[in-house]
Amino acid sequence: MPTPVILDCDPGIDDCVALMLALASGGELTVEAICTVAGNVEVDICTRNALGLLALTGHTNVPVYSGCARPMQVEPVFANHIHGESGLGSVSLPEKRPAARAEPAVEFLVKRLSDVSQPPVTLVITGPSTNLATALRKVPDITAGIDRIVLMGGARREGGNITPSAEFNIYADPHAAQAVLQCGRPVTMIGLDTTLQFRCTPGRMQALRAIGNPASHAAAEMIDHVNAIYGEIYGTAGAALHDPCTVAWLLAPALFSARPARIEVETRSQLTRGHTAVDLRPGVDNPANAVWVDGLDADGVFRLLLERMARL
Repeated sequence: MPTPVILDCDPGIDDCVALMLALASGGELTVEAICTVAGNVEVDICTRNALGLLALTGHTNVPVYSGCARPMQVEPVFANHIHGESGLGSVSLPEKRPAARAEPAVEFLVKRLSDVSQPPVTLVITGPSTNLATALRKVPDITAGIDRIVLMGGARREGGNITPSAEFNIYADPHAAQAVLQCGRPVTMIGLDTTLQFRCTPGRMQALRAIGNPASHAAAEMIDHVNAIYGEIYGTAGAALHDPCTVAWLLAPALFSARPARIEVETRSQLTRGHTAVDLRPGVDNPANAVWVDGLDADGVFRLLLERMARL
């Protein structure tokens, strides 16, 4: 039986690639819904991008729920300096697209996770964790409806990508990330330590373009935009493709290495807001609350991505 998943995201270039990977993996994953959240760009733009991606890939039956427009406590931050004002660089997705559901994402999550007639669902979070944390605050008992959570966020040895000590998704809503880590359900966290190993090198981009379908063409154009930005800002050849690592972990965990960890998020300090303190030596006094993914087979994950993109 395919694993039921809800994708909670802020599309965003790499979020779109993660969505493509999930949608193309129908034999293993059933995408029940997409929830959007403010993060890379404003939530209304994220919702529009998710709907456009469904139109592009022909998966217009997947419902989209627009989520939280701002973090739980801190002021909003965005990453349009990386993703562009549209969130997708210069890529234009189809104008004829489905409509988002009227129900807000938080209300949908509360209802779905409270429904004992359905199996527990896997939540894949590739943006700030605001939607789930807000739903948990409203109805704490919904944890029974969560099978596991796979979250893109955080860093240990790599520091940060929005400040010297914080990764963007966690920095954008640190209180939400901390609430999710404390919710008592299994959490797999894939941060910069792993995702920065997954680069869009020229050879990989050539292989992506060679697929030749509309989805691969759009993905290549989006990644070209962020590759250029990475070259300007960081002086690196090939941007990191962060968010697809979450879906790839679900599909092929053998391509990754991981360890139990105790992870806490800094929520009080302005200097280190969003820092993830990853303790790889959990014990009796600090039991593990997550699995920390610390490496991947980059060639293997990219082969998986190419194989699935060819299905779209």
